[in-house]
Amino acid sequence: MTDLVHPARSLWWLFEPVHAVTYFTPEGRAAFEEAGLQDRLHSYFASRSAPLGAVDAAPVIAAFFNFSPAAVERALPEVWTHASPEEALAARLKGSAATLARLLEHVDPKQVELVAETLEQAASRLDCAGRVLAAANAALPRPTGLYERLWQAATVMREHRGDGHVAALVAAGLDGCEAVVVRCAMDMRREMLQPLRGWTDAEWEAAAGRLVERGWLTAEGSVTELGRIRHQALEAATDLAATRVWDGYPRAELDRLAAALKPISALCRSQLPVNPAGLPDNP
Repeated sequence: MTDLVHPARSLWWLFEPVHAVTYFTPEGRAAFEEAGLQDRLHSYFASRSAPLGAVDAAPVIAAFFNFSPAAVERALPEVWTHASPEEALAARLKGSAATLARLLEHVDPKQVELVAETLEQAASRLDCAGRVLAAANAALPRPTGLYERLWQAATVMREHRGDGHVAALVAAGLDGCEAVVVRCAMDMRREMLQPLRGWTDAEWEAAAGRLVERGWLTAEGSVTELGRIRHQALEAATDLAATRVWDGYPRAELDRLAAALKPISALCRSQLPVNPAGLPDNP
């Protein structure tokens, strides 16, 4: 960890890939298909929203924030006719644990236990007020298996940060499509992220036009100095919203967690073909 990067951000860079293996690995895909979730996007919406129960599209549109409402509505609530929330929860845990068991085969189990236990302790201390996805995941029963525990703890932590990030985006005056357009103007490829989030070209161009009018983007689509300042401010707000849980940990303990997480995170990251979460290329 470095003093140039907020500790909450450094740790997110490390535990986010642990969560993300559920979407991108053969074991995860097989578990979802076994549960009746054949379509990749449908399995994503089902597995991530399953802690909320058999919800309709509206609360998922609100909670996921930067997905096109039309994309969510194509999946929900129809997806619950293929798999119940309980089946989706079981599938995501099964696939993730199988992936982690494969990836971490040669990692000392004591190191994995240290990370799982520390993240579980942190998750138990979270204030989930105003954080719907974090609260729903935190309320799930604690798994018994080591890899299941690691994945679920990482998931609670990343949803907590994600909920705080949504709040920061709302406070910055951005809507879901605008948030994605800004991110692509900063450092991501539109052709990769736009289809994943389901926005049409017309919606994208309209969002870009609104950002030009407000001074975030130039007419050519690059980020203005004002846009960079405001983007930095919302990222700082995200870090601040995620930092309270770590305040009680001595720096040495945070460094110990980071050191144990790094090789685990690197192995998980090796399975991620795309970067929709906005992780840096070389954290």
